[in-house]
Amino acid sequence: MSPNPICSSSESSSTKLWIVHGVLAGAAIAVAIGARTYLGGSKRIRSRVVGIIPAHYASSRFQGKPLVNILGKPMIQRTWEMSKLATTLDHLVVATDDEKIAECCRGFGADVIMTSESCRNGTERCSEALQKLEKKYDIVVNIQGDEHLIEPEIIDGVVKALQAAPDAVFSTAATSLKPEDAFDPNRVKCVVDNRGYAIYFSRGLIPFNKSGNVNPQFPYMLHLGIQSYDSKFLKIYPGLQPTPLQLEEDLEQLKVLENGYKMKVIKVDHEVHGVDIPEDVEKIESFMRKKNLS
Repeated sequence: MSPNPICSSSESSSTKLWIVHGVLAGAAIAVAIGARTYLGGSKRIRSRVVGIIPAHYASSRFQGKPLVNILGKPMIQRTWEMSKLATTLDHLVVATDDEKIAECCRGFGADVIMTSESCRNGTERCSEALQKLEKKYDIVVNIQGDEHLIEPEIIDGVVKALQAAPDAVFSTAATSLKPEDAFDPNRVKCVVDNRGYAIYFSRGLIPFNKSGNVNPQFPYMLHLGIQSYDSKFLKIYPGLQPTPLQLEEDLEQLKVLENGYKMKVIKVDHEVHGVDIPEDVEKIESFMRKKNLS
């Protein structure tokens, strides 16, 4: 599959989503144990929302991935078009460090913010882009460019989850884990408490039982590539030092948890077909043809 972009401007259709359990309202003042005080006890309504699609060209696993052709359109364009359907976003931008990506995005009408090549992950790229936006926002949604089939209802769901949980600085989504993905390190698993707050994320299977096998009766959860942050926390995030669990698992969510901040997780019904490596392109195109997703 050729990675050359084919830029166009037609819109993709929305896929219906069922959120099977989700937003539990929190009434606590935003103070996390061991975390830095950043909200100052305010119970402000976080209403102004910006979506940011971080796009990095020099990926170690898939060079030029945002521009890969998916059934006639570059993947970054498909992500943009799907994200535009979310009702909670007041603004949507692409944040990139590559002029080829920027040129393609401007070609299909996207707003683009150029960011530094030194950003270590999508969260840091979102943080830099936030500083460069003219308007102020309360919530930033990080929409990963390789999850171009993420339903707009999921974007809205993570925004509403953060709005309803003033003691959280971060929200994300998870879906049911397929047994065949149990030991795939590219499929990140998560566990939550009984109020829907994240306990841990791992590339390994969690929880892990004594038998060492997948328990077909256990509702394992797969983390999805969508997350939203309180904007004040996002400004703090790049200054937090890397943490041991984050470095060991190579998962940026763990730096949030290790520093004592709270993260809300909603459970959604979503059939996952992200693009991690070049071989995934043919699989996702086959899936889209079967589902009649053009």
